[in-house]
Amino acid sequence: MTTPLIILLFLASLTQLFSKPNIVFIISDDQGYGDLAIHGNPVIKTPHLDQLWRESTVLTDYHVAPTCSPTRASLLTGHWSNRTGVWHTVNGRSMLRENETTIATLLQEAGYETGLFGKWHLGDNHPYRPEDHGFTEVYCHGGGGVGQTPDYWDNSYFDGSYIHNGKAVPAKGFCTDVFFQQAHRWMGKCAQKEQPFFAYISTNAPHSPFHCPQNYLDLYPGLPKQLAAFYGMISNIDDNVGKTRQLLERLEIVKNTIFIFTTDNGSSAGWKFFNAGMSGGKGSPLEGGHRVPFFLHWPAGGHAAHRPVSTLLHAVDIVPTLLELTQTSSELSFDGHALGKIPSDRFLITDSQRVRDPIKWRQSSVMQNSWRLINGEKLFHLKDDPAQKTNLADQFPDQVRTMRAFYEKWWTELEPTFSQTTEIHLGHPSYPTVHLTSHDWIQKSDPPWNQKQIRTLHGDDTGHWAVKVITDGTYEISLSRWPFEANHPISAALPPGENVPGAQRAFRSHPGKAFAVKTATLRIDGVDLAQKPIPALAPQVTFQTHLTKGSHKLAPWFGNAEKKIGAYYCLVKKK
Repeated sequence: MTTPLIILLFLASLTQLFSKPNIVFIISDDQGYGDLAIHGNPVIKTPHLDQLWRESTVLTDYHVAPTCSPTRASLLTGHWSNRTGVWHTVNGRSMLRENETTIATLLQEAGYETGLFGKWHLGDNHPYRPEDHGFTEVYCHGGGGVGQTPDYWDNSYFDGSYIHNGKAVPAKGFCTDVFFQQAHRWMGKCAQKEQPFFAYISTNAPHSPFHCPQNYLDLYPGLPKQLAAFYGMISNIDDNVGKTRQLLERLEIVKNTIFIFTTDNGSSAGWKFFNAGMSGGKGSPLEGGHRVPFFLHWPAGGHAAHRPVSTLLHAVDIVPTLLELTQTSSELSFDGHALGKIPSDRFLITDSQRVRDPIKWRQSSVMQNSWRLINGEKLFHLKDDPAQKTNLADQFPDQVRTMRAFYEKWWTELEPTFSQTTEIHLGHPSYPTVHLTSHDWIQKSDPPWNQKQIRTLHGDDTGHWAVKVITDGTYEISLSRWPFEANHPISAALPPGENVPGAQRAFRSHPGKAFAVKTATLRIDGVDLAQKPIPALAPQVTFQTHLTKGSHKLAPWFGNAEKKIGAYYCLVKKK
């Protein structure tokens, strides 16, 4: 850690003797290090983020997981994502364990208002929702993106319906604009009350499918349409960053607001065009998969001019850093460290599991200074080889052994936690009705996680929901092929919905296939308990059954003589 930054942290602690700073934390989805003009991208237009970079402490060697849910788990808890139960984006492995404590909870206990706007992707049911993890104001889409299976039916980036404090409400406009507008309204209310706040603004853009308003597409003539839409989505985020900074000026709270911009993993669409000299994009253990931007602006704390910090850092360091900057105490232990307290000999690990159960060394990068050990086998030195083209493992066997030894110790510590399956709670007195979707099926392959897959009858591998029954008793279990808000017959086709501007067809623009289903079957713990014929126009089939307190596998399904599919949607009510 540089001496000037240590001084700034000391000054920041003095500032907190007088007032708690607000926190505006903006995180975009699938935007990589090279998807900014200030990082050398010759095409993209990001003037507001470029200006923020000029006025911020900038982490130049900051790392996350190569995919979104794991990054968010580490970012919000200060723990390795694999420790939190989040190592995938679907398959029941994207839910943040109920015993994890987030920065939102810690700040709320310290007197902050806490708000989430946009993407959560750490669980859609109790006890994994944002309101179960410290957020008192929640305005979000379902699942990992607009139009995914848990999201409101037929949402498609424009004029959607989003969940506001537990209720679906319609909205007008492009989703990113809507999320920022909601955050701005809430921040204004907090400022009027002189109440310190933590605003976590988490965009689903520029995650695919690549949709954006036409005027942003028009910023990039001549580019492939997908790249133009991807960059257009980022330019839209950039404009909203500018509007947010202007709002803080108008509210006269800019000086004592910690303003952070970062992203959740490497680029999904731009890395092959420009990647700031790195190799790999989203999902890759190579540098471009997990080194991302991180800018921190805070005038009252001395962070108002460009100051690069080259220390090796990770998402697990953000919670302890925010606690220190806000002088918020906690007795929790973290896997990360506050800025200024990073060990000089530190090692870091990032990996991309994206499987039902973690696999040792899978898509992993062990990091120490400029050294990178990839998948336990290939060794690179970034200072001399930023693109990671030359494998040095044979030339530096001692370095390989040292890094492998660190990983072995790390894995041995975390491995016992992998069997702690996150279970969706049924029968909780405060949450008697639970909506389940195929996004959270646990199975060998990825389940149907978006609404296009629901429409096209995706999936032959019928998985199960891991559930925990809180109260013994009679339960009503309703099964549907379509979401309950669609109220559409199980076996009927569904016409395509309207497309929206962008480079790809909207999920809803695909026709919904008919399925001549004959029966619905209630399967629990591997046993088919009951079966019913399906009336021609029935939108759902309902069973009643007794459930005992404890852990169960719920796996209802539809079928005919030729095919069966899991019930994509399930509504469980305690009677």
